[in-house]
Amino acid sequence: MMQAPSNDLQARRQEAMGVLGHCPTADIARHFDDIAVPDHEQLRAPENGLVMLRGRIGGDGAPFNLGEATVSRAAVRLSSGEVGFGYTLGRDGAKAQLIALCDALIQTSQFSETIEAKVLTPLRARVAAERKRKAAETAATKVDFYTLVRGEG
Repeated sequence: MMQAPSNDLQARRQEAMGVLGHCPTADIARHFDDIAVPDHEQLRAPENGLVMLRGRIGGDGAPFNLGEATVSRAAVRLSSGEVGFGYTLGRDGAKAQLIALCDALIQTSQFSETIEAKVLTPLRARVAAERKRKAAETAATKVDFYTLVRGEG
């Protein structure tokens, strides 16, 4: 019987998916250049599909179907048995494949630290810098509204 992944491993995988999902395919692929990727097989070749987006009015209202979004997904299995899954918004099968490979490698004791150091850490810094740049860009357009109180009343 297969043992459920630990909460720590699950949290690391979720965080990695969040970082990889925000990075361009070329950036992810470039960081894999220095890694001797082990043999692996495609369990699910990259494919595109749709997911339904749900929303709520005011955050606590009744849920409603907002619309659909295109996603790509892939799955790989390493020769050592670890299975990785990759999902990304848009029609980018290569990115889904790289995310799945990264997910599988994170689960191994041999490649986990390498993936963290050579792939996730630099990409995490890139995502943080991009968020900071966008926040500064948004802050530059901020308008402060204020109300003058008149002496009437």
